[in-house]
Amino acid sequence: MAYPTLPLVSDPQTAPEHPSRLDVVPPPDEGAPRGPTISPSRAGDFMTCPLLYRFRVIDRLPEPPSPAAARGTLVHAVLERLFDRPAAERTPQFARSLAGPEWDRLVAESPELAALFTGEPDREAWTAEVTAMIDRYFTMEDPRRIEPAERELYVETTLETGLRLRGYVDRLDVASGGAVRIVDYKTGTAPRAEFEARALFQMKFYALVLWRIRGAVPRLLQLMYLGNGEVLRYQPDEADLRATERKILALWRAIERAQESGDWRPRPSRVCDWCAHKPICPAFGGTPPPLPEARPAGAGRARRAADDAGPTRLPAGGADPARPAADDAGSPRRATEAGDPSRPADAAGPARLAADGGPARPAAADAGPG
Repeated sequence: MAYPTLPLVSDPQTAPEHPSRLDVVPPPDEGAPRGPTISPSRAGDFMTCPLLYRFRVIDRLPEPPSPAAARGTLVHAVLERLFDRPAAERTPQFARSLAGPEWDRLVAESPELAALFTGEPDREAWTAEVTAMIDRYFTMEDPRRIEPAERELYVETTLETGLRLRGYVDRLDVASGGAVRIVDYKTGTAPRAEFEARALFQMKFYALVLWRIRGAVPRLLQLMYLGNGEVLRYQPDEADLRATERKILALWRAIERAQESGDWRPRPSRVCDWCAHKPICPAFGGTPPPLPEARPAGAGRARRAADDAGPTRLPAGGADPARPAADDAGSPRRATEAGDPSRPADAAGPARLAADGGPARPAAADAGPG
């Protein structure tokens, strides 16, 4: 399969204010015919629970905000705005000062957030958690030494099958030689070793999209767990990304089968404790609403716009059913995609680092969809 080589890193002489700015190909014209779409968020929903995917994409059921989701959104907003300032001003004190104004902005955009807390003690405890995560970020890297090329970057590409891949990347860093690092912040804690392979999926998804856009594999995937200060790093290669494409296509075929049969069965797990749809889930004695009468052909083709509305933040605590956890790069050792005969079986997986840069440990091999 031939992948086009497109410019991603601009010439420093033509972009003096953003020497590493990415020149990412814009999405196609909105008036042009569009194929079916999937994002890491919605792929993660289906892998977590097919019924959750149905509720979010087919039924489009509303979900009330939660303190955990709001905390993640606020921390991400603070870290995005932090890099608006000159390097010398990117201090913990300044980052903390951003939390109040950013929260006010979020409440103005979504007034229902104002009703999240039952009383002042709850709000104070929540604010303390936000502050702790902001402070912990500064133990993981020094933002004064980083000039991101992009933040909250929308990326999109279309596979040869017509399936569109799209999503939002928290941060992209570009070295002077053009090497790209994809960075994602998580406000939960790092997953246990047996779940690290699942954590790799989101980041490999983004890496695949950028590879298809520019023809070069991103050098490093970095996932920063602000809940406990661990950093996971992973260095992908072309075989990784080809396997990820096969996995996405297999996942899409499973979604199409569920669409055609109307069989969106639940998959109970500990994530159910956070699910807004638990009261109507048959696994817990509930009754889902009837499927829409005019079901879109091809697993959601009529609901393309609903597939990805931007980054979704979920509860702290490792698992993130709304956004599959991210993977990481830093070690030259790679996780093996299960069921991929082209990959050697001796790969060890991503490196896991403590905030102090302590020793890495190998991660589990990647699992197939579901």
